[in-house]
Formats: sequence, C-alpha cells, structure tokens
Amino acid sequence: MRVKSASFVKSCTDAGAADEFSPQICVAGRSNCGKSTLLNSLMGARLCKTSQTPGRTRLINIFKVVTDARDFYFVDLPGYGFSKATRQETDEFNLRTDRYFKDGKNIAQVLCLMDIRRDPSDLDKVLINYLRDLQLPFTVVLTKSDKLSRAQIGNAAIRIAAALGLARDNLIVTSGSSGAGRDALLNRLNEILEVSETD
Repeated sequence: MRVKSASFVKSCTDAGAADEFSPQICVAGRSNCGKSTLLNSLMGARLCKTSQTPGRTRLINIFKVVTDARDFYFVDLPGYGFSKATRQETDEFNLRTDRYFKDGKNIAQVLCLMDIRRDPSDLDKVLINYLRDLQLPFTVVLTKSDKLSRAQIGNAAIRIAAALGLARDNLIVTSGSSGAGRDALLNRLNEILEVSETD
C-alpha cells in the first residue's frame, strides 16, 4: 500500500465524535514512545507535533490517509502513563480512551506502540489485556529500533513478545526516524483493511 496524501481532520474530547469516520486505525501507546514520529513517517507528512516533553497529545486526533488501495483514518489517542499530569487530567485521559474503545464502532485495528528499548510496563500489559477482553484486534508495534543494533533488536523483540504472551511474528519492529519497518507496517494495514472491507 502506498500513501498518496494525508491530512488533519479534527481534534475532539468526545470519543463519540470519531464514530463518523471509517475505517479507523487507532494508535495507542505510552507517553514518549515515539507515536508522533512514527505517524508522521507513515503518513509522509509532519502532521503530528513531536516533542521531548511527554504527554503533549491530550485530545483524540483524527487524520485522513489517502492511499492507492483503500482510504482510512488514523485515530491518535492520548499517551498513557504521563507522570506529570494531574490526577484530574489523568482520569480525563483514561475516561476518554475507555469510551473510545468501548463505544467505537469503526475500529479496524489498534496499533499498540512500545519503545523497543524498554520492557513492557504494567500499563502496556493492562492495555493489551484490555483489548483482548474487548475482543478488539491489535498489533504491537515496536518503535525506536534505530537506537539498537540488529542483535539487540532481535533479543528485545523476543523478550517483549514473551512478556506480552505473543508470538514473535505478532510484533512489527519500526523506527519513525529511519523509516525502518514502515513498508512492513503499511502492508499489514493493507491486509487488515482488505479484511475489514469484506466483513
């Protein structure tokens, strides 16, 4: 699948406001996991603001992606685990995300982004188990692979897969900075969208 263009659609606080867009590829991950950088790489445009400060994404951001196959929407969720957020802000983020997952009718896939240099946190594991409970399809995407050697990447992927109870081939290794894994991830999305189109 080749991305032809991408554009920002809207930001919203109400999870229900995303329902009109279909199909959706949701992107979720811990704060500072490289979500914005990877999204910019996939879309071929700097539409997501990147920052060294975790927790910048606090709204549900929606982007339309036009491809040579099927068009779709990226739904960028607020990063979880932002330690500097107040308790009230954290509760708002969690409620917003919870409503999106429980009420979303057009979610074709959830991309669960994790920094390949770190073992899955308790919050990462909670997200994976939560998606399993809701029976939402997901793919684990490991980011920032450009920070490691090839041998380190292989070892880290095996370790993370085991910690999450997944097969190694259920993870896609990427780098938003170098572009590694971009084509593999876009091909996976194309397969997912083809299946969702026939459902």
